[in-house]
Amino acid sequence: MKILLVGEYSRLHNSLKEGLMQLNHEVTIVANGDGFKNYDVDYLIKKKYSSGILKRFKNAVYKVIGIDLESYYTKKQINALQPNISNFDVVQFINEAPFGCTATIEKSIFKLISSWNKNSFLLSCGTDHLSVKYALDGKFRYSILTPYLDGKDTTHQSAYGLKYVQKDFKALHDFIFNSVKGVIASDIDYHIPLQNHSKYLGLIPNPINTEILEFEPLKASDKIIIFHGINSKNYYKKGNDIFEDALSILKAKHDAKIEILTVRSLPYKAYIASYNKAHIVLDQVYAYDQGYNALEAMAKGKVVFTGAEKEWLNYYKLKEDTVAINALPNAKAIAQKLEWLVLNPDKLIEISNQAKDFIDTHHNYIKSAEKYITAWQTKI
Repeated sequence: MKILLVGEYSRLHNSLKEGLMQLNHEVTIVANGDGFKNYDVDYLIKKKYSSGILKRFKNAVYKVIGIDLESYYTKKQINALQPNISNFDVVQFINEAPFGCTATIEKSIFKLISSWNKNSFLLSCGTDHLSVKYALDGKFRYSILTPYLDGKDTTHQSAYGLKYVQKDFKALHDFIFNSVKGVIASDIDYHIPLQNHSKYLGLIPNPINTEILEFEPLKASDKIIIFHGINSKNYYKKGNDIFEDALSILKAKHDAKIEILTVRSLPYKAYIASYNKAHIVLDQVYAYDQGYNALEAMAKGKVVFTGAEKEWLNYYKLKEDTVAINALPNAKAIAQKLEWLVLNPDKLIEISNQAKDFIDTHHNYIKSAEKYITAWQTKI
């Protein structure tokens, strides 16, 4: 089949493309590269008004007449790509708003791309209408909206996806759900709000290409190396403040036994190389399942503090603390888990090996691609 993947988050569509190509499908990605992370794509949608005088001009125009120049520039690029992104058998949009445009322009782009191709599908990956509304309605015990709802983060409110519950994005959501053949969730956090929806095709675990991620067995060391990668815009959303508090508690008790590595807002390739020598990776707090960064770190043999809630344990029939460490929104609880691992380094090696086996079993990029093909074919 010819498959067009629209949008890119955390290398998901790149890994899926690699799996699909192993199955002899023809695959093309059109996306903006996911900001500073700068992922490889076949057709890059560029940003023109993201900095300097052009950004100030864009903001002024939007303030005066309500037109977002970046959105119109994005649509112009999509139109120019029509010969290259037409006549595909399957189109999958990674999100309801994969280009970060206004709802009106996202709807227009969706209509264009869908009209040029057959069989459109949607991936629930990243914040969207259903997941944000589910969190705002208090149906999660905690969620990525918790720092916002608690009033902790007043600086980067756009990071919480609150736009998705506004009237125009609700209309976009309704239009897309009525138009696509089906919707797939990328992990438990998006699976839960979609359960029992008529368009839901099920959860397909994130594809991880372990052939390009070298597994390095953990070795005994004088110091346990703990890696903390921070995306400054998502500092509170990812729970980085809680991780830093936990590290302070641990450092006060076991400074001689640990080494802490902290990096900020690195591009993807630099980020993934920066934690190579770490034993432990601190990923995120407000999640029920692992995101892409966590899964790739697990594939490389790291012990990851991330989403590993009971819903995830039940889904995969796992026991607590055997594959990943559930990072609760509680600095003392995280510090206690860190201390347990620092004082029991054999557990690090055990969890590392089990994490690698888990990725191979449930997140293999070729097996995942096969599941996508099966899901799409049920509706074609």
